[in-house]
Amino acid sequence: MAARERPVLVYDGDCGFCTASVRFAERRIPTAAEPVPYQLADLAALGTTAERAAREVVWVGRDGRVRGGAQAIAALLIEAGGAWRPLGLLARVPPFRWIAHGLYRLAAANRQRLPGGTPACALPAGRRPGGGAAAR
Repeated sequence: MAARERPVLVYDGDCGFCTASVRFAERRIPTAAEPVPYQLADLAALGTTAERAAREVVWVGRDGRVRGGAQAIAALLIEAGGAWRPLGLLARVPPFRWIAHGLYRLAAANRQRLPGGTPACALPAGRRPGGGAAAR
């Protein structure tokens, strides 16, 4: 795992809900993380794949450790510090970890119905407008 200057938050740039969520985080959660749509990222260099990034948000920490889904969000909150840190730490311990995972999976499965979501969010990545999963 290679050390990084800044953590990276890899998200689905073809998904309206994902993009809106990242924009919200940029405005409200103070973090040094660099948000990058997976369609434009060098995924191999980040230690992940297009398949994983199409399925869940991915956090690549300064230490190079890769986390996905609810644990990626927990890492973002911990890295942000302040009042966000305890929320992130809580999301790492059972039973809260299991609850966070379940809520994340529920949101991911229904992202086309959530604020900012579009019907394209429900399509498999390769069938979305713009080409979807371009592995890099």
